[in-house]
Amino acid sequence: MQRILFIVVLLTTPAFPGISQAADSKSPNSAALEKIGQRMQAFVEGQQVSGVVTLVAHQGKVVHLKAVGLADMDQQRPMQTDSLFCIASMTKPMTATAVMILCDEGKLSVDDPVSKYLPDFADIELRSGPPARPLTIGDLMTHTSGVSGNQQNQGSLEATVQQFSKRTLKFQPGTQWAYSPGLSICGRIIEIVSGQPYEKFLQQRIFDPLQMTDTTFSPNTEQQTRIVTLYKPSKDKSALVTEPNWWCRLNDGRSPNPSGGLFSTAKDVSRFYQMILDGGQYGDVRILSEKSVREMTTVQTGELEAGFTPGCGWGYGWGVVRNPQGVTKMLSPGTFGHGGAFGTQGWADPDRQTIYVLMIQRTGFGNGDASDIRAGFQDLAVKAVDRNK
Repeated sequence: MQRILFIVVLLTTPAFPGISQAADSKSPNSAALEKIGQRMQAFVEGQQVSGVVTLVAHQGKVVHLKAVGLADMDQQRPMQTDSLFCIASMTKPMTATAVMILCDEGKLSVDDPVSKYLPDFADIELRSGPPARPLTIGDLMTHTSGVSGNQQNQGSLEATVQQFSKRTLKFQPGTQWAYSPGLSICGRIIEIVSGQPYEKFLQQRIFDPLQMTDTTFSPNTEQQTRIVTLYKPSKDKSALVTEPNWWCRLNDGRSPNPSGGLFSTAKDVSRFYQMILDGGQYGDVRILSEKSVREMTTVQTGELEAGFTPGCGWGYGWGVVRNPQGVTKMLSPGTFGHGGAFGTQGWADPDRQTIYVLMIQRTGFGNGDASDIRAGFQDLAVKAVDRNK
């Protein structure tokens, strides 16, 4: 059934996501874009966040980039447009992209059993016995694997992944959706297939070609001066207090985490999203085939309830809006993206040729994907882009 649906999508979408037949060629409303900073400042003054960086790119150009508030409240360090954020699980689509690069090169397939590369997974079972079919790489990238466990690395990536192979599956592969450390397993497969350390592969094949100079697992001395401090609400919700960053720790000896270890900036995130929106190419640099981009940004989970907001499905590494509602009501069907544990968000709307990047550092949202800050930002950005509709 999924294959039939996929063929229909290919016949009814443009050549690649970055070119939309419905796109408006006129520039967004600059006055409306200005309101984004004002709205974000209100969240800062309301003690919901210390500071915010917002970016909107439309038809391949950054039309809005704004920083408000503070990167560190104790130091009174202002937020800057190049401030560095722990993007946590926004790392996952970048890991999935690395997998698809290897698919393009014929070195692996999303349908390959995980045990082909990691033999320990050949013996993985459910509590009731062996799974009905082998666990695949595609299952890992869509969070339909049934794999469970902490998404933080424990020592080396190899050792972390080996521990996952010893756990029982929560359900039959492909039958349910449950957020998982599956992309960490993909990271180890990338190492085995490419013969390179996971982080080096991403650096050489994604970050360097896209000139993502501030995207890293290990910020240098200068970059560390730009890292935004993580906060959480105080017990009475009246103020913000510092929170240890348990995802992106500096110099703690842990290996780079394919599920959530990257630091990045709004501009770097937008470059990565623009490449995907433009069918795998950024300027003259091709990272992925158009076919792989379609597979990544097409719902691969059928009618399963997937994601952290209603009306979403999941592709290979990406959340995909199926039926816009709630926090996604202003977005077009087919919009794809990902959030991070500390409230960061990045979404690309192929119909509008628009990218929305929200950078904050705060815990305690309950569900960062459904935050009022995300909704307020997207609402104003869409209104600015849709000025003539």
